[in-house]
Amino acid sequence: MAVVGCTLCIKFMLFFFNFVFWLAGGVILGVALWLRHDNQTSSLLMQQFEDQQAPSTFYISVYILIAVGAVMMFVGFLGCYGAIQESQCLLGTFFFMLVCLFACEVAAGIWGFSNRDTISKEMINFYDAAYIKSVDVVDSPSKTAAIKVLEVFHETLDCCGKGDDSPLFVQVTGALCPKKSLEDALISKNCHLKLKDLFSEKLYLIGLVALAVAVIMIFEMIFTMVLCCGIRNATPVY
Repeated sequence: MAVVGCTLCIKFMLFFFNFVFWLAGGVILGVALWLRHDNQTSSLLMQQFEDQQAPSTFYISVYILIAVGAVMMFVGFLGCYGAIQESQCLLGTFFFMLVCLFACEVAAGIWGFSNRDTISKEMINFYDAAYIKSVDVVDSPSKTAAIKVLEVFHETLDCCGKGDDSPLFVQVTGALCPKKSLEDALISKNCHLKLKDLFSEKLYLIGLVALAVAVIMIFEMIFTMVLCCGIRNATPVY
């Protein structure tokens, strides 16, 4: 027996929220793929010298987002189909997966908040290591590789130096920013700030999307419970 009245309204609301949830999964998947192939982050995170590879923490987070987006799309489809079919089994499975997904999102949010500065700090440490090697007085293949790494950072972020360099130091070590004049090098924003801004903007974007999805999930869990109760009450007992 089909549900009627308020329960029918809940059914269509649940379908709507599941459709939005499915779309949100697609958005997260798209954002994650964009972050993975973004020119700025890709060019920086592919750098290496002296067997030192740029930190991969950011990419690990992106791969997790890709998996979450794909799972959300599957769960959203399951919820839409279960609501239309008024299947308690499908809705029960959907509710269980939704609770697990919500718990994972909360755990990931707590971890991300507690480690929000880790990615930028790792990249800053990597930049500083190349920076120190590039100003070495002894020419070597490592110094050449470090200078090339710095060139990528400076061109990608339009920055120069760490921010604590004296004008004399910048002038003497002209290899730090060879494509900038001394005046431009001195007024350029330092790379420490640029790296913090780069990853902070992307992390804030991820946080806003996650918050919106969490609100949708809470409503979905409530509507799923109400709809299951309505289906159970509408089913005749013989």
